Amino acid sequence: MTDARCNGAQTRAEEILDEVTASGEEIGVQVAAYLDGELVVDAWAGLADVEGGRPMGAQTLVPSWSTGKGIAAALVAVLVDRGVVGYDTPIAAHWPQFAARGKSEITLGHVLSHSAGLPQLPPDVTPEELFDVAAVGDWLAGQAPLWEPGTASGYHGWTYGVLLAETLRRVTGRTCDELLREELAEPLGVADSLLFSVPDHLVAGLATCYDGGWSAHLDQMPPDSPFFVFAPRRVLPVAALANRADFRRAALPANGTMTARAAARVYAALACGELDGVRLVSEATLKEATTPRTSGEDRSLGFPLLKGYGFMLGGAGSVVRSPDGGFGTNGSGGSAASADPAHRFSFAVTKNRMSVNGLDKRLFREIRAALGIGGAQAS
Repeated sequence: MTDARCNGAQTRAEEILDEVTASGEEIGVQVAAYLDGELVVDAWAGLADVEGGRPMGAQTLVPSWSTGKGIAAALVAVLVDRGVVGYDTPIAAHWPQFAARGKSEITLGHVLSHSAGLPQLPPDVTPEELFDVAAVGDWLAGQAPLWEPGTASGYHGWTYGVLLAETLRRVTGRTCDELLREELAEPLGVADSLLFSVPDHLVAGLATCYDGGWSAHLDQMPPDSPFFVFAPRRVLPVAALANRADFRRAALPANGTMTARAAARVYAALACGELDGVRLVSEATLKEATTPRTSGEDRSLGFPLLKGYGFMLGGAGSVVRSPDGGFGTNGSGGSAASADPAHRFSFAVTKNRMSVNGLDKRLFREIRAALGIGGAQAS
């Protein structure tokens, strides 16, 4: 890769970020991309907090919602690769109460592929109740699946995180925060930039979230939409929720708080196999994690969504910013992170104005074009 192409990609990213923050379309944005194991795009612009005038920086932590699901999937892949747990491990083998009401055969893989049949939360659940992860876990253990596990898939918006957190705690004796830091973030040198819950000493560096039309987008959904089964109205993923102190403290790996640089680094390690001497998983485990496990319409979202074990898979019509063979996850309001192993490329964008303007698509497309990478998704 020539320096001219890398410089061109960096310049184009900076131009786009300056444009969208100067116009008010965005408030604060970060974008990062790796190619062949090198950080080739690392840009940020705007404000982390409007009221205080605090600028967005490279190390500003940004609530990135379900972009964290892919980080959790990478963490599980590390544990699978080390033989700590298996994708085919029944949850009830480590959580006996979970076997109730026909759930004895639900596996970790079912949870990761959103096919466990447990996307539901109590319809009147409050944020305070949701953030008591152990209590929600106990409630889910007593529920019957909404469909036969493994026969269909429906996005497990919040329960993905509850079920992973409780299962991994029982298997390893460590919290999901401890596992993320020790098994994934520290080896890659991003321990304070890749988080499920935000410790008190890092809160001052956290961006404030703002609404940019995302709430209105959710309000337009019909009242009987299956979306509200996995995200009841009191716990919708909106800016006001992200700014709550108890949300920041919740160790719930359905969400992540991160920098674009850190997220892109995780996916670079997966895309390249090894990054700066660190290998997270074997080629065989990565293949297992990114093999399609679902097909057809997602029962929660109402459109097709191809899933592996915790990763959404790229290709025509995918919500993931990656071509065929790629994988990653997107977050509410416009964050995204993904890997394209065929081109040894990774990409991440974080932003603190929750909107539906497609900035992640634009940045992904234009950075790849500047780098001369084919297969950029044009949608």
